[in-house]
Amino acid sequence: MKPQRIDAHQHFWRYRPEDYPWIGRGMELLAKDRMPSELHPVLMAEGLDTSIAVQARAGREETGFLLELARQDTHIAGVVGWEDIACAQLADHVGEWGRDKLLGFRHQIQDESDVAAFVAQPGFNRGVAWLQGQRLVYDVLVYQRQLPAIQAFCARHDAHWLVLDHLGKPALAEFGKGEAAYAEWRRELRALGALPHVACKLSGLVTEADWIRGLRPKDYEHIVLCLDTALDAFGAQRLMFGSDWPVCLLAASYARVAAVVREWAETRLSASEQEQLWGGTAARCYGLARAGA
Repeated sequence: MKPQRIDAHQHFWRYRPEDYPWIGRGMELLAKDRMPSELHPVLMAEGLDTSIAVQARAGREETGFLLELARQDTHIAGVVGWEDIACAQLADHVGEWGRDKLLGFRHQIQDESDVAAFVAQPGFNRGVAWLQGQRLVYDVLVYQRQLPAIQAFCARHDAHWLVLDHLGKPALAEFGKGEAAYAEWRRELRALGALPHVACKLSGLVTEADWIRGLRPKDYEHIVLCLDTALDAFGAQRLMFGSDWPVCLLAASYARVAAVVREWAETRLSASEQEQLWGGTAARCYGLARAGA
């Protein structure tokens, strides 16, 4: 049977300003409801079958909202939700959600003032270890400058998959100013890639460039450089495509985001490796059944 093709990273929301304070000035395009009926036509147009809906705000209501959508819609393969991972009642809270369509959890670690201190908390580490024992994935969301702070955390939690979102958000806007920014990111990415339980989402790159001024040919050259670096660091078997829709729309259409990765993959990966990129890796890491299985 034909393998399922998966967009491993996108978001849904019913917009209220107080719920999404990160949607600020210049991001008015995102300040509206973004629901499955809007995503699915563009998803299908790119030959993708399903998507993984990822939390975009902290709070248990976010997990419930996404799971309700996913359980009503076969085009949503599953949910990466939010929980207070350090909470002593974590097992009870996760049990309340049930395991149907629940694939893992994420917190916006990138917004913490001291990332190293946050990921060193005993309660948080106990929670992540428990999640891994339950075969639930933890998605890691940080900026490039924060990558050194999460290396020891990622090395410690090796009982199940960790997934690095957006290639660790490389500072693409800085790449054209000299070698230093790229070299630092490459070094940190390689350190994470050396951990066999860490996978990487090829997502979120268009909005790490200077999208406010409009993407230029040099920005796409930097994106391809990042994709090459991720392939070198993780290998083809630990990479997965993610659109980061609708956030990507600030800089590029869904079709353009998919085309950049597709054109890159066609010149770098074998047919079987491309199958992994477009669904196999996500299915394996998140425990999703393949179509026809």
